[in-house]
Amino acid sequence: MSAPQYKQLTQSVSTQLAQLRKTQPGVMKGFADMGKAAMAGGALDPKTKELIALAIGVASRCDGCIGFHTQALARLGASTEEVHEALGVAIYMGGGPVAMYAANAVAAFNEASLPAQA
Repeated sequence: MSAPQYKQLTQSVSTQLAQLRKTQPGVMKGFADMGKAAMAGGALDPKTKELIALAIGVASRCDGCIGFHTQALARLGASTEEVHEALGVAIYMGGGPVAMYAANAVAAFNEASLPAQA
């Protein structure tokens, strides 16, 4: 199984979502507001919340989720060990199929952690 190119995938998803922001502004604004509220710091810091979101995205087998949350984790300075530990919990909860998506998440985090090329 080959992992998608996650930067390209998330750019494509963002382009498609832009259309929905035009045609469904209330729904998309509501979703964005919910995301901001859910990911804001509180008892759990934003990095921990992104690790949870990644694990859920992997368990849900959502490539877009994997792409967006690994990029956020790279920006937040997550370590490979933190990401892999969260993926271990996802594998425990979801079994073999989740292990295959965890491998994709490793590839996505590695891709997101590479320095940007000009």
